Amino acid sequence: MLYIIGLGLGDEKDITLRGLEAVQKSQKVFIEAYTSLLSFGISSDGLSTLEKLYGKSITVADREMVEEKADDILLEATSSDVAFLVVGDPFGATTHTDLVVRAKKLGVDVKVVHNASVMNAIGVCGLQLYRYGETVSLPFFTDTWRPDSFYEKIQRNRKLGLHTLCLLDIRVKEPSLESLCRGKKQYEPPRFMAVSVAIEQLLEVEQMRGENAYTEDTTCVGFARLGSEDQLVVAGSMKQLLEVDFGLPLHCLVIVGDTHPVEEEMLDFYKLAKNQGQA
Repeated sequence: MLYIIGLGLGDEKDITLRGLEAVQKSQKVFIEAYTSLLSFGISSDGLSTLEKLYGKSITVADREMVEEKADDILLEATSSDVAFLVVGDPFGATTHTDLVVRAKKLGVDVKVVHNASVMNAIGVCGLQLYRYGETVSLPFFTDTWRPDSFYEKIQRNRKLGLHTLCLLDIRVKEPSLESLCRGKKQYEPPRFMAVSVAIEQLLEVEQMRGENAYTEDTTCVGFARLGSEDQLVVAGSMKQLLEVDFGLPLHCLVIVGDTHPVEEEMLDFYKLAKNQGQA
């Protein structure tokens, strides 16, 4: 049996009882370490805290292991119970869907244990979840690569009056281009996109495209460490949010569409001018 278990967003205590039971009866436990991270993912002793609570030794599965050596994980699941721990909800990333498809093709039974993810936790700001359009991902720009495919999606959402969730880039154990050219992988330091970087890139693309999908005066909501005790939620214009220090990762951003009076009332609590950004 392969258990794919959502861990939620905060720390090791956010696992569900059903998820914890599945972990404790599994012979092997893996945790993904590339599509997101819990608060323990930044601390030096976080994994040991996780292992202590769950009572199991945990193998960290990086992108290479899951995308290139997934069959090794699945092979173990053909003869024993294997748990694969995912930050947030198991289906918050396409890689995990691929893991389920591959497991089913090999005849491995799969059980999924759901949990909170950024896709529903953003509701804390008061914008109603069913008034969101297509979610977009914002990658880090480089000197030679500045993609803008997200622009049309934001534009469509804005025309329909819908909010847009922007998921910000996470780069963990990414090989450097130079090392790939040399044929020997060397990894770049981990990078997590901040709200300010996301807004700078959004405004750069708007300036280049000039189609007025949004401006520096467009209302947005910035989030940091959603689901944690020290989560931060701040609403304001793009220009205002550029000046806010959201602190440690993970960050995400919502571009606000048309608002209902109830949404506006809730959003008011997070506006920068009123409370200086306290969550």
